[in-house]
Amino acid sequence: MAPRESAQAAQTTATIARSAGAVSIAVMCSRLLGLVREQVFAGLFGAGLAYDAFVVAFRIPNLLRDLFGEGALSAAFVTVFSEYNTNKSQQETWRLASNVLVFFAVFVSGLTLIALLCAEPIVHLLAPDFQLVAGKTELTATLTRIMLPFLLFVSLSAVVMGMLNTKGKFFVPALSSSFFNLGSIVGGLTLAWLLPRFGLPAIVGMAWATLLGGALQLLIQVPTLGKTGFRFHFVFAPRDSGLRRILLLMLPATIGLSATQLNIFINTNFAASCGQGAVSWLNYAFRLVQLPIGVFGVALSIAIMPVLAREAAERDLNSLKQTFTSSLVLVLALALPATAGLVLLAEPIIRLIFEHGAFTATDTQATAQALCWYSVGLFAYAANKVMVPVFYATGNTRYPVIGSFLGVAANLAVINLVIATMGHRGIAFSTSCAMMLNFVFLSVVLYRKLHGYPLWHLVTGLGKIFCASGLMLAVTWGMRQLLAPWLAGMLLQQILAIAAIVLVAVLSYGSLLQLLRLPEYTLITKKFRQRFARRPS
Repeated sequence: MAPRESAQAAQTTATIARSAGAVSIAVMCSRLLGLVREQVFAGLFGAGLAYDAFVVAFRIPNLLRDLFGEGALSAAFVTVFSEYNTNKSQQETWRLASNVLVFFAVFVSGLTLIALLCAEPIVHLLAPDFQLVAGKTELTATLTRIMLPFLLFVSLSAVVMGMLNTKGKFFVPALSSSFFNLGSIVGGLTLAWLLPRFGLPAIVGMAWATLLGGALQLLIQVPTLGKTGFRFHFVFAPRDSGLRRILLLMLPATIGLSATQLNIFINTNFAASCGQGAVSWLNYAFRLVQLPIGVFGVALSIAIMPVLAREAAERDLNSLKQTFTSSLVLVLALALPATAGLVLLAEPIIRLIFEHGAFTATDTQATAQALCWYSVGLFAYAANKVMVPVFYATGNTRYPVIGSFLGVAANLAVINLVIATMGHRGIAFSTSCAMMLNFVFLSVVLYRKLHGYPLWHLVTGLGKIFCASGLMLAVTWGMRQLLAPWLAGMLLQQILAIAAIVLVAVLSYGSLLQLLRLPEYTLITKKFRQRFARRPS
């Protein structure tokens, strides 16, 4: 690589890392509040009928959200909006934004009304075995009807987030989901205490609080959007060329995400047949594995999407390749040690976070087993979050669709092979297998479509990451053996033991990566040192 290209690549990596850092902090706040939210659920409802019903009920608006909201809509909107922002006037750019907001408000409202009318049949389809328990299907349908309007709030929030990201605003949009969790926690605890006095189940209060959280997630972004110069004007032009392009980009993405939702449908069906509590165990475990996915994978995905879209609009293929490769190395450098840590510390972490109130030691063991198997595919899940935006930026949207359906086939095949012997653990294992197959497929296709990318840089980076992860693994295992009595002791002992293990593991991993001179890692640490060095004493 020429010196000029190398300097440009380093600058791009630094920009992405800085943006991803801001997003990571915000996502970390959101994920930690999400864990608090799950602690509230675990303490109040454990892993039984009420929480099983809530998980399936919330899965329905979540399913539609992923299809038409945060997933397909965000990626498609950012791609087109970035092109408008680069090549068209500000008036045309903001007109597109207003039109998209109005169109999706109308479309999603109609979709929500249809889903409200079909709530009970949808519950029967997702979890047919719920009807074997008296009142479980009816409760799930009631919770579904309450939470379905959440889809409207989160879809509009996705459009606003896309606008702010394209304008270089990352922190507030990423922080917005923290307000969803805050609304869910504060509103949920209040309503769960209040509604039983009127003869309603406490879990109904958590459903209404979810709706409140969705509204807060949208509203908290509005002031920042106003500061970018955006002024909303009512525009409803379904035939607008920009809107049509967004919808065309969304189509393959929606089909691809429907494969992901098909996986969720398959997994929910199998989990419901594994007995009372299985749906809850899997949900608690997946919530934990989403913490590193959000902090690493989602943060980098959000940060690189505007950069990739700009480089694609400028037809700068060399910069695009370098941006992607550096981002992939960064996400693997964070995800692989997280995988090792979660596998080794699954049970102590679950015990510390959830084993209170109605959540029992049996629930801890079952949830930890699921977490271990989910963690196996964490690196692939996080890496896919970085790869998919490249396909959007280059207009090759059909390949993530194909990869998603390959994942469905793998999930279905593996789950049928292992469900009889592994039970709910087999569902987590099959999910990881699907993610890894998708990762391999997208990696190979992207290499061909980009006519190669810096493969040697990726391989050498992976070698250094594996060496550092191996050291971290040994340190973590040794510390766990040493502190085993504390990990099973009083609450304060558990906190101190896990904090000590994580601190020593992170320091050992980071020190070896610095010694091995992984470029992306050394660049980030150098920027940190420069920033703190500039601060007055």
